[in-house]
Amino acid sequence: MIVVGYAGGSAGRACLEQGIVEATVRDTSMLLINAVSTGRGQRMVDADEIAEVQARLTRSGIKFEIRQPIGADPSEELLRAMDADDADVLVIGMRRRTQVGKLFMGSTSQYLFIECSKPILVVKPNRATAAPVDAAPEDPTAP
Repeated sequence: MIVVGYAGGSAGRACLEQGIVEATVRDTSMLLINAVSTGRGQRMVDADEIAEVQARLTRSGIKFEIRQPIGADPSEELLRAMDADDADVLVIGMRRRTQVGKLFMGSTSQYLFIECSKPILVVKPNRATAAPVDAAPEDPTAP
């Protein structure tokens, strides 16, 4: 199983797409987690975005589950999922950071790197994942 930490936006879309690739290559399922703790300035991904994610996952043909625990610590939820025997890889996103932010990674990422005993794949958004989930990819040959 591929576990994907999903926070929405372009980083979330990059995680979603890479998670689909990993699940397809490994012939396994995906667990997508959008955990939001209270008081940390995080936002629950809205219903429309989750519907787009669900549609994208359905089109991919992989088996999947989506969890949105509220009031949960994202890093603890991801670690709990990675404790499952069938969890292979954790996919998380990297957001653009300031110069100081580059020196210190996000607290969630840092905690996961220290505590997770299984492989972690960190992805960052690119032009292809900056578009909405259902958008058609850009034609690289177009003028």
